[in-house]
Amino acid sequence: MNIATMNDARPHLHVMGRPGRQESSHESDPVKDDHAQRMLESLDNPIWFALITEHRLLARSHGLARRYPPDVSPLAALLHPTNDAFADLQRLVSPGEHVALFTASPLDVPGDWQVERSRWIDQMICEASLALPPVVPLPLGTTDVPEMLELTAATEPGPFLPQTIQMGSYFGIRASDGRLAAMAGERLRSTEFAEISAVCTHPEFRGRGYARDLTTFLAARILAAGKTPFLHVKSENGAKVVYQKIGFRLRAAIYLTEISLH
Repeated sequence: MNIATMNDARPHLHVMGRPGRQESSHESDPVKDDHAQRMLESLDNPIWFALITEHRLLARSHGLARRYPPDVSPLAALLHPTNDAFADLQRLVSPGEHVALFTASPLDVPGDWQVERSRWIDQMICEASLALPPVVPLPLGTTDVPEMLELTAATEPGPFLPQTIQMGSYFGIRASDGRLAAMAGERLRSTEFAEISAVCTHPEFRGRGYARDLTTFLAARILAAGKTPFLHVKSENGAKVVYQKIGFRLRAAIYLTEISLH
């Protein structure tokens, strides 16, 4: 797919402020406000900020480019989307390998790369305290990875690889017969933010609110740890309504670009 065929006009979305805050000249603290704004703007390049902070030990780096190991995640990032940065990324990617980038606007991809897929997705954040769900999910570990891989292969919530579990904490809900019925976990993590990802429910167990309970549980857990939870979702995905009911708000449109090296 040629990126030029996509609609390059970024949807008109605005950063959402903290709910319930009363703006006034008496409360305004320019230093704090500027810091908060800069932190929110880091979500325009969330993969980069994860790989230079909380996930720096997972990062494979060269110059202006960073990426996760191929068995952890296909996600990669550039400090700025310049030709030099793409050249640095070439040093980290094998021919034919696919990597995915999140950016604030469509990329001008150099000729050495093939655009496999590109589109706008919605980035949502949750800044309000949440009541914990009645179900307490079970922590998932390395011994659960084969079942997690089976569940994500059946539901396709996004890339989940043998070592993706290194990115954060994952939790699941098991059926009465012990099968893994649903799961969710943390993916991108930076100083101020933690992304909820891999939210999925086996088709046999849908309609029971498991995805809602897992997302609520993780969001409350992230907030309690002093970070702000966020997630990415396709605009047409019905799960977006569930996230809004939980307390997630639209922050911005993010451009997903999947590329491969010729």
